[in-house]
Amino acid sequence: MKKYKIASVLMMIHGAFMEIGGCFCLIPIFILGADKFNINEYISFIVPYFQENMDLMLIMGMLYGIVRVIGAVGLWKNRMWGLVLSILNCIITMILMMFMLPAGIMDGVLACSSLILILTQYFGDKKIIE
Repeated sequence: MKKYKIASVLMMIHGAFMEIGGCFCLIPIFILGADKFNINEYISFIVPYFQENMDLMLIMGMLYGIVRVIGAVGLWKNRMWGLVLSILNCIITMILMMFMLPAGIMDGVLACSSLILILTQYFGDKKIIE
């Protein structure tokens, strides 16, 4: 159970601080006008579409962060749906992190370590063939 709790905390940090917190930090820039701030100077992605549609990226990041936090809470409370949602979040993050470079590096570190903790707790010392 301890590995589930650690994975849940990692996912909470990832969802609440990186995803949701990052979106909240950028909202004043968009309210005051992105023309006053060159947002692309501070945040960059390797995919030009993401770079050009930063407002859509904010919405996606917020939704993704909320779903990650919900999965983390479910995992913390030892719910099977939280386990499945957390595994799905980690796998999707591993797939998408390549498109979100350089920020995807930290996403990958948190998601991969959470997934490893979840899987090692769930499967324990079971062997493939017994």
